[in-house]
Amino acid sequence: MFGFGPATRIYVAAGATDMRKNFNGLYGLVRDHLNCDPESGHVFLFTNARRNRLKLLVYDGSGLWVCAKKLDRGCFRWPDADSTVKKIVLSHEELALLLGGIDLKKTEPRRWHRATRAAEPEELRNTA
Repeated sequence: MFGFGPATRIYVAAGATDMRKNFNGLYGLVRDHLNCDPESGHVFLFTNARRNRLKLLVYDGSGLWVCAKKLDRGCFRWPDADSTVKKIVLSHEELALLLGGIDLKKTEPRRWHRATRAAEPEELRNTA
């Protein structure tokens, strides 16, 4: 697994993505659909309609990484979003839970102080 620093944001594309997309296709989705810079170093997650496949796109300073996972059984519990939301921001902990097969809706974060980044609207942080 990659080690992401605390300044790295994790964006989940709401809705389904065609998993036949490669580097260029996912790059275009990040740039045109999510309105983000694919070479920012942030992490972008995509899944198919059945939620049994996942692709992760990240730029490491020298090139793009595309990592894929196909589940043998079951599905990823993708965060819900209404039809107007194109991307959801996850915390590093939420990414680990999602990749580990944990349903984020059934988790309950404990109340404690955590500074949020000013460029990250609170409505994007809503995952459950």
